[in-house]
Amino acid sequence: MSGKFQGYLFLSLAMILVGSTVIASKIIAVGLAPFGATALRFAVAFPLFLILMWFTRTSWPKLGARDWLLLIAQAGAGSVGYTTLLIAGLSLTSATDAGVLIGTLPVVSAAIAILLLGERPDRRVLAAIALAAVGVLTIVFKPGDGGAHSPLGVALIFGAVVCEGLFILLNKRLKAEISPLALSTLMAGLGFVVALVPALVETPSTAQFDRSAIAAVLYYALIPTVAGFVLWYAGAARVTGTEASVFTALAPVSAVAFAFLLLGEPVGVHQLLGIGCVLAAVLGLTLPQIRAAQRAGRTFPTAKA
Repeated sequence: MSGKFQGYLFLSLAMILVGSTVIASKIIAVGLAPFGATALRFAVAFPLFLILMWFTRTSWPKLGARDWLLLIAQAGAGSVGYTTLLIAGLSLTSATDAGVLIGTLPVVSAAIAILLLGERPDRRVLAAIALAAVGVLTIVFKPGDGGAHSPLGVALIFGAVVCEGLFILLNKRLKAEISPLALSTLMAGLGFVVALVPALVETPSTAQFDRSAIAAVLYYALIPTVAGFVLWYAGAARVTGTEASVFTALAPVSAVAFAFLLLGEPVGVHQLLGIGCVLAAVLGLTLPQIRAAQRAGRTFPTAKA
């Protein structure tokens, strides 16, 4: 088996695991409050990342006060904000809707860079943003089907995607070089601290402890968070950066497939149209860069697990 094929396999498995977090979050939403579930997720993942750092002899970065503030903001947005909003949104709408929406992350990140950093987009980026917007709107304005669809739920999940996009933006502002493993460890530790206080306030009045929900949190922490990190970076080490980015399109597809196969949710015309637009946007944003990236021999940038 060639190294590049192994890379494709590892990246595919990592993104399939990312898609499965939507199903886990749907189960969590039934039995646990969002902040409590988020704190538990990071309480489980953090020591495992510490063990990985020790095993791989990864060193801690030397950080200034500005970088620490940025990391705390990243943890609040990308770790706590994303997880809590996703869980809250899935208590109101379907996992199929969420699967379509999480696929907009690369395009949302590009839009945030345009709005907040003043980057000048080319026609390809604008077309991708427009396509992704159409995909989201097909979900927002589809006919209601009882409790399985809620515009508020869709808005909360899209807010989760925006939080993850802000994480990527904040990561670009860091001055210190932080390895992917150290960054993921810091995000798990800081995410636990940030989520803990609202979890303590929220849990006594709102949480309904449920074995299935707790099992889903443990799965979320152990498999997509930690194992997904290992798979992604093992794959990214074997291919170019833009080749790796194309595999992010598998996350929404796997989420929708899991929602259909495991939860029995129907997949309607609106969801199919939405995911088609989102996938076209993501692929249109990334595929034209592959030849140039291969010539330049780029490596995949530091990112969050």
